[in-house]
Amino acid sequence: MKSVEKREPLVRLVPREHMSLGKNILVYLAAILIALLLGGLFIAAIGVNPFSFYATVLTNSFKSPKLFANLIRTIVPLLITSLGVAVAFKMKFWNIGAEGQFLMGALMATTVSLLLNGALPSFLNVLIVALAGGIGGAIYGAIVAMLKVRFNTNETLLTLMLNYVALYLVQYLIKVDFYKSSANGIPTYKRLPSASWLSEFKIGGFSFDTSLIIALILVVALFLYFRYTKHGYEISVVGDSPNTARYAGMNVNKIVVRTVFLSAFLIGLAGALQLTGSAANHTLGLSFTGGVGWTAIIVAWLSKLNPFGILTTASLMGLLERGCSAALTEFGVSSASADIIQGIILFTILALDILIRYRIVFRRKSTEKPKDSAKTVAKLPNAEEGRAG
Repeated sequence: MKSVEKREPLVRLVPREHMSLGKNILVYLAAILIALLLGGLFIAAIGVNPFSFYATVLTNSFKSPKLFANLIRTIVPLLITSLGVAVAFKMKFWNIGAEGQFLMGALMATTVSLLLNGALPSFLNVLIVALAGGIGGAIYGAIVAMLKVRFNTNETLLTLMLNYVALYLVQYLIKVDFYKSSANGIPTYKRLPSASWLSEFKIGGFSFDTSLIIALILVVALFLYFRYTKHGYEISVVGDSPNTARYAGMNVNKIVVRTVFLSAFLIGLAGALQLTGSAANHTLGLSFTGGVGWTAIIVAWLSKLNPFGILTTASLMGLLERGCSAALTEFGVSSASADIIQGIILFTILALDILIRYRIVFRRKSTEKPKDSAKTVAKLPNAEEGRAG
């Protein structure tokens, strides 16, 4: 029977060897430059000067304290959500449900805030509402984790589907009397009582709410958690090889549930902080997330799940988003064109990021001659030869 020879794929991706930090930075700067160049070509094609457009994107958020505060309000929820996504991704648990967990966190925060109705001191009220938001997101994520460890379900598909469940739940509850506010005859969610609002502080002429401080503390805390704690080490081991983790005596199922709970808790907390802060006018709405859950996946991936890298990338993403919004007014660019520009830049950076992490290998043309399958068969003595004369 002929043995079937396995052939290598014509094209395959092979992980690159470790690159130094300096080389990594140079390569990513080159990727950003190429992305800006391609985006500039589109900008020029719609009749706008690319240099003026990019100058507006980079400088608009720094023209006044109010604009800078708006930039921070854009960055903070994206930053915390990206940190949450990174926790699950570190374990190679593909949590694509950040949008839904963000919404469920905000919904739980709204529910608890309306129930309390300012009955507690402001600090305690805000603390309970924020924790409720985190727990709301955590429970929503833990559902998927428990199904994963019990039935080995596909977490990517489940978390993706639960995004839409959360969205439709928010759409439904807006009609319930407990949540509904019919100002101007349009059903909207009730505004949170002022006791649930985050307090603000000023640095110079700039005004921020305390979610900024919370976000920066979480960056440092998560870095230390990944680098120096037993739980952080277990996340890495389970992500690399669950079987190795089991062989080492780790309770893999417990680690999976605990890690996803933490991931979704941070995302739900981000939803609660956006709601209690001034960015969303303290009101839940159908467009409340602004796509932050999807963008957080890109931020976490580009940052290689490093908390300080996430801080940098989230800041740049926020700057790009706010800058493109400003360009809509200054250059009369349509919102669709602004979205296309952001898409071109992000897609190019993501595509180049894959080429940075992996190298393309083509199948080599075989130079060896095929071996003759017919082997020399030893002659057996026949009956005539075997007879003695």
